[in-house]
Amino acid sequence: MTKGIDSRELALGILTEVDRQEEYSHVVLRNVLEKYQYLEKQERAFVTRLVQGTLEQRILLDYIIDQFSSVKGNKMKPVIRSILRMSVYQLKFMDGVPDAAVCNEAVKLAQKKGFQSLKGFVNGVLRNIARNLPAVSYPGEEEETAFLSVRYSMPEWIVEQWLALYGRETTEKILRAFLEKRPLSVRVNLEKITPGELKERLEARGITVRETPYLPYALELSGYDYLGAVPEFADGLFQVQDVSSMLAVEAAAPKEGAACMDVCAAPGGKSLHLAEKLHGTGRVKARDLTEYKAELIRENVKRLGAGNIEISVWDARIPREEDLGTADVVLADLPCSGLGVAGRKPDLKYRITRKQQEELSALQREILGVVQSYVKPGGILVYSTCTVNPGENEDNAEWFLREFPFVAVSLNDCLCRELQSGTTEAGYLQLLPGIHACDGFFIAKFRKKS
Repeated sequence: MTKGIDSRELALGILTEVDRQEEYSHVVLRNVLEKYQYLEKQERAFVTRLVQGTLEQRILLDYIIDQFSSVKGNKMKPVIRSILRMSVYQLKFMDGVPDAAVCNEAVKLAQKKGFQSLKGFVNGVLRNIARNLPAVSYPGEEEETAFLSVRYSMPEWIVEQWLALYGRETTEKILRAFLEKRPLSVRVNLEKITPGELKERLEARGITVRETPYLPYALELSGYDYLGAVPEFADGLFQVQDVSSMLAVEAAAPKEGAACMDVCAAPGGKSLHLAEKLHGTGRVKARDLTEYKAELIRENVKRLGAGNIEISVWDARIPREEDLGTADVVLADLPCSGLGVAGRKPDLKYRITRKQQEELSALQREILGVVQSYVKPGGILVYSTCTVNPGENEDNAEWFLREFPFVAVSLNDCLCRELQSGTTEAGYLQLLPGIHACDGFFIAKFRKKS
């Protein structure tokens, strides 16, 4: 272990901050690992797995803890609850860590965090779990919702929603996919390098590179340590971006010289992709709500060297008179419940509620009602979300066509044959984890009537 740094304490700090819902887990984890870049690769991997695994399996972990604790998890002090969760995760899923070490380190953490009086409680619960873990009783398969909720650590209301939409088999495939480890998806910057050349350079550094389905310029990376230390990343030869997000830009299909607008653009992946497709011509107006988000876009624009992007801070709900009827392409990838990316942002599934889904659907309609006015007659609007919820997806697409002078446009000329279907012919695509080789994502394409 790196001298003076306790990996478990770092993980606890991340989990505690996420538990307070002050920031999303992927952001906190990234910031901590950037701060402690000097950690050995093995330690960084341990912290990452412990944090992500504890969050991914939270419902299962709480289910186990509640069977052995006289105090239920929702009544515990947050720090103690996080210590128990991360410790039970190690006991159940990390075979290389001795049970005694897990228990001892948990007690030390409780004491270090000022809970001297509770170290006996922590020790007793964990040692009892360690002795009896193989005998834990879980919900049976006949209790369909409870079984799937505990086994895959997904809130019951979401399981119920998906069972009603997709049935048992597809729902379980989606849930299983969220718990599977996936490589990092990146888009090759074709203005600077070919996919083959980038693959060769990264493999020479010991990074595992795999080609992906659907798009020839998308790659998956694994086996690297700190991404910021990879020269090809620093030089802007690739951008971190899921294939599903790339497909939204494929749907937009801007022609050279086009005026494009990305209305909720941070961190800028789709704006940069649009700019690349313009080959230095035209322009992309990239907007988002805060200066912080605008700065994220600027950082990526600078790194990739794109010169045809204008970045500004603007609330997409507020019309801009000077933009009316000026855009050939508007990309509206709007705020959503995010359930399609729960595999990469596991705390999302615990934060979202049915009410919030309804509120987000209304927000999406509000924004669409504004940004549709920026599209020129004959121009294109692409609506997308990173969620799996008809109320935010298909229902909003149908509403949009009823309310505004647009027609649906087939996606089939923008997609590989593997993704084409009756729905893509009708102008929309719902991607599902476990069914498709990418995040859950929704894409709909509309053309403004002339």
